[in-house]
Amino acid sequence: MAAVHLLAASAAASSSSTAFRPPLRLRSPAHPPYLCFNRTGRRPFPVVRAAETDAKDAKANAKAPEKAPAADGSSFNQLLGIKGAKQESDIWKIRLQLTKPVTWPPLVWGVLCGAAASGNFHWTVEDVAKSIVCMIMSGPCLTGYTQTLNDWYDRDIDAINEPYRPIPSGAISENEVITQIWVLLLGGLGLGALLDVWAGHDFPIVFYLAVGGSLLSYIYSAPPLKLKQNGWIGNFALGASYISLPWWAGQALFGTLTPDIIVLTTLYSIAGLGIAIVNDFKSIEGDRTLGLQSLPVAFGMETAKWICVGAIDITQLSVAGYLLSTGKLYYALALLGLTIPQVFFQFQYFLKDPVKYDVKYQVCFSCFSHSFTTSDPVFPVLKLLASRNLQVGNSLR
Repeated sequence: MAAVHLLAASAAASSSSTAFRPPLRLRSPAHPPYLCFNRTGRRPFPVVRAAETDAKDAKANAKAPEKAPAADGSSFNQLLGIKGAKQESDIWKIRLQLTKPVTWPPLVWGVLCGAAASGNFHWTVEDVAKSIVCMIMSGPCLTGYTQTLNDWYDRDIDAINEPYRPIPSGAISENEVITQIWVLLLGGLGLGALLDVWAGHDFPIVFYLAVGGSLLSYIYSAPPLKLKQNGWIGNFALGASYISLPWWAGQALFGTLTPDIIVLTTLYSIAGLGIAIVNDFKSIEGDRTLGLQSLPVAFGMETAKWICVGAIDITQLSVAGYLLSTGKLYYALALLGLTIPQVFFQFQYFLKDPVKYDVKYQVCFSCFSHSFTTSDPVFPVLKLLASRNLQVGNSLR
């Protein structure tokens, strides 16, 4: 009985002390969070959604230590815009980080393949200069615009998944981000118009492709449509913009964009759907919290990773089968041979842990899948090399 009385007295004392504990209060409206400045002097983005429920606060705070960037982060990763980046205060390095240069090569490669497939590209100073300008339009300008825009509209999600990224951490101000979006967009559209004039086009097809790609990027990231909320539609749109549009721009610049090329490259964008899913795994927590139905959220990580590799590999094998059916045996075998390392890296890295190995897998994978799915992997390269050898051979005669 003494023990019972002792426990009752202890509980009463505890409840008494709790009754006199001052309640937690929200920050006074006189001192709103958006007036706070970080050490760089720029306004951090207010994580509004974290205050919606106590449970969400606790969850976000519990996860924070795992998501903090390494103290010895890589400056190289920072410039490429990938994980493991060093925290940077130089505004121009931060601006470059937002454009994610690591995503430019597939677009640049697509322009090169489209130019080669046109049959009218020659190794002259003018043609090389045109192709470089088209690559700058597709890569640094419009891809940089797309990535910066996407980070801007994903700032709530990044505040949950990667709070140390430039926008949610306050390393760059809101006005600076918006200015960068407009500069990159107008720069890309301006280069598209310039290329049409330079090529002597009666119809400004390169400019309209740039406009279409920019619009697709906007509705992919921004409400009310925000295509990325639907895993299937959003990822296909993203894949098409990385695969079809740069090809079309390169081919239209030097030749004629034919319906069969449009159909073939659009179908090849199915593989791009798989590539786009790779980037969804690291954002599962934020996507689920904000109600975005990415494929990893909708189907779970295990199913989504197999959808990802299936979309990529089945597309590659289908194209190899198509090449074989048209009598192009060596091209089909070359594609199959180059697909084998792709499958190896899928089992070696991606399928083991899509979140942990996403960057490493993409680095290995970019040599194979990104090159393939941005274009037909064999024809344009061989045609480009053949045209170069032909030019050299003619000059020696």
